[in-house]
Amino acid sequence: MNRREATRLAGAALLSAVAGNAAHAAAKPVRVLILGGTGFIGPHFVAALIAGGHTVTVFNRGREAARVPAGVTQLIGDRNGQVDALKGHEWDAVVDNSGYTVRQVRLTTDLLHGHVGQYVFISSISAYADLAKPNIAENYKLAHVADPTTETINGDTYGGLKALCEQLVEHKYGANATIIRPTYIAGPGDSTDRFTYWPVRVARGGNMLAPGSPADPIQFIDVRDVADYVRLCVEQHLAGRYNVCLPPRAVTMGGLLEASRRITRADTRFVWANLAFLTAQKLIGSDATDIGALPIWTPPVGEDAGGALVSSTRAVSHGLRFRSLDQTIRDTLAWQQQRPPAQQNLRAGLSPQREAELLKLLQAG
Repeated sequence: MNRREATRLAGAALLSAVAGNAAHAAAKPVRVLILGGTGFIGPHFVAALIAGGHTVTVFNRGREAARVPAGVTQLIGDRNGQVDALKGHEWDAVVDNSGYTVRQVRLTTDLLHGHVGQYVFISSISAYADLAKPNIAENYKLAHVADPTTETINGDTYGGLKALCEQLVEHKYGANATIIRPTYIAGPGDSTDRFTYWPVRVARGGNMLAPGSPADPIQFIDVRDVADYVRLCVEQHLAGRYNVCLPPRAVTMGGLLEASRRITRADTRFVWANLAFLTAQKLIGSDATDIGALPIWTPPVGEDAGGALVSSTRAVSHGLRFRSLDQTIRDTLAWQQQRPPAQQNLRAGLSPQREAELLKLLQAG
């Protein structure tokens, strides 16, 4: 997809948001079960479905009952074996927001079969075998995991396990299976801080290390756009596989940083570090030691270059809509300011000390 086509798709999605909301409003109420519901994306799913007038039940361990809104039924159990609370109920759709291993997903796909009309599984673009090529579509080859019974979830197993879970859902539910493959999910509530790091760091001002070049594409999706799309899939009984992300090249690294600077009115000065420098400092590459130091940004060349250029054409053609970059930045910053002080130490990005070291090296070089 070229830049003109990406811009057209992004613009069309934004301009038709009002029409999409109108379609939502006319939808017939449905009964939806969410497996999870109190973490990062789950509450946004709950909110979107409630806004549509739907009946929502959540199934989780009950550790954050305060996050379950009034009017939502909570069933207590555990994906790892304690699923009896799901018995004896009927739903129009289930949104599996917390399935990571084959055993977990087999338990629920088997138990709920015949008791739900649609199974929506939240997967990931990590389910693809690789991300080397641009414009990866939903029929691209899937990842493999050496031991399908493993319960260890890490960088080596996550994608392959997600792919196996997808296959379980599709085998069991066929034309009633919906697979959602998001890229990086951003917005209020994201405790990974991968997107949050960038606008928060810009707001701090001063010289700031920026990776690669301003033109480097990045790709993510606002959590509320994921939630709205899941709601649409349930309301319209959309089946199949969907990459859920911004169109390729809709946002660049420079665009994100400049928008953050404009919104925060900070005096930030971006110091761009090229690939050679980032590799030498072990920020990227096979021997990288600062994992997560440059979140969301992906080198535009190399084995993961296509990770920022995944095709969302199919989802857009089936109703995926996007909030503006400005809205995601503003709302993420507002949420960050409301977090308890102990949670405002970001889990991703460069520490001030490490960034200062790198900036000194850049200026000396």
